[in-house]
Amino acid sequence: MKPRAPAVFERLDLLEWQLCQRLAGFSIHRPWLATLRLASKLGDWPIWVVVILAQPWLHPQAGWRLAAQYALTAAAAIVVYRLLKTRLCRERPFITFASIPCQEPARDRYSFPSGHTIHAVMFLTLVAAHSPALMPALVPLVALIAVSRVGLGLHYLSDVAAGAAIGYAFALASLALAG
Repeated sequence: MKPRAPAVFERLDLLEWQLCQRLAGFSIHRPWLATLRLASKLGDWPIWVVVILAQPWLHPQAGWRLAAQYALTAAAAIVVYRLLKTRLCRERPFITFASIPCQEPARDRYSFPSGHTIHAVMFLTLVAAHSPALMPALVPLVALIAVSRVGLGLHYLSDVAAGAAIGYAFALASLALAG
């Protein structure tokens, strides 16, 4: 028996359907689709591993401590993300609505929250606290990662918004705990 998503998701799905369909529709443009796919792939993990491994170089005194803090925060976020995703069971837009094309293979069936966005916003917030000079490069990438999730037909806007809020909360908690 398939788990049932909360009724609130059914209402949100209908409200977001047209916007998701429009954003996913832009993917017919090959350069845009290639950009979304690249952003999505970078947001899988490669860019965040680089951010973690760069900390000792960027901060010679506290770099290894920051690298450990970033890695532990990411691991905690993954645990919470997986718990939410497997308990809330919101179907991906391309599953619920055949008119929304799936432009990238999904890892699983469920969309809420966006794990890519959780980590993108979480790392953006951590980097803002420790290496603000990197913000001009990171802000556009994080925005593109978030847009890619909807543009590829994998997430609703509310999945991305929730992911951003969760990622921000994890970063703030991490910064507060590290004091």
